Amino acid sequence: MSEKACLSQSVNSQPESNSGNDEQLRRDHAKLQERYQRTTSTLASAAHDLKTPLAILNGYVEVLQSEKLGGLNEKQREVLRDMRSSGQRLQRFIQDFLSFSVLETGEMKMRYESGDLNTCLSEVCRLWSPRFQEKSLALYFLVNEQLTPFEFDAPKIERVVSNLLENASKFTPAGGTVWLHAEPHMWERRATSESVPSADRRRRHDQRPNSVKVSVSDTGPGLPPEFHLEVFDDFFRAPHSETQSDGMGLGLSIARRLINGMGGKIWVESDPGAGCKFSFIVPLHPPLHSSAKGTAR
Repeated sequence: MSEKACLSQSVNSQPESNSGNDEQLRRDHAKLQERYQRTTSTLASAAHDLKTPLAILNGYVEVLQSEKLGGLNEKQREVLRDMRSSGQRLQRFIQDFLSFSVLETGEMKMRYESGDLNTCLSEVCRLWSPRFQEKSLALYFLVNEQLTPFEFDAPKIERVVSNLLENASKFTPAGGTVWLHAEPHMWERRATSESVPSADRRRRHDQRPNSVKVSVSDTGPGLPPEFHLEVFDDFFRAPHSETQSDGMGLGLSIARRLINGMGGKIWVESDPGAGCKFSFIVPLHPPLHSSAKGTAR
């Protein structure tokens, strides 16, 4: 066979070789994805099985703390406080992982109902105030009268804000301050703004708000710019954090998934030493469909 014929045969066989490699990569990826889903489901099942015995233990601790079964000395009260705190922390770990697994497998559904966001956020603050007081932190939220009722998934919004408040309380030193703020917002999506003439953009600025923006700001140490995107990844933990062991690194990841599922977006603004400001936007009109996992309406 001539050198030219050999070269021609080599060139002609190259596409088939690439096609075979692509097919093998697809099969390997499908196997890894299936294995990951099985592992996630198994761990979620184990976490779910832990919920009942943990709830029983926490219930017994509360009964003992009430002293209905007998008086306690100060040392015993201190031990029970530690037990309750550890039990609640473990409960949050389990809940975070269960939420993550449901979002990952695409089983979480959004349920939109008309409601008052001020009432929703006030309830979250009421639930978190005792913990902030225990840590000597100030938590401020002022009702915004400009917010009007609109359709949103209240439990999911509460979960997102709770995760942001937990993150703020975790990294803000004692004596610090955390602010929760909500306001009507005109959200100009980049894809549409690039294709619309400037005159039309000016007219759109005069339109009524099409979304709501919620922010949680703190006086913590801040976050370096290189982590502003990575902080929303699954199981992310900031390097050299003094609270490495407190959490699974899923709180912000869950918040991102939930907000994306509502057709919104979430981001952080921060400079080292200047605190963090986490913000998210949700549209006033819920999306009919979503490409994110676990976000079907």
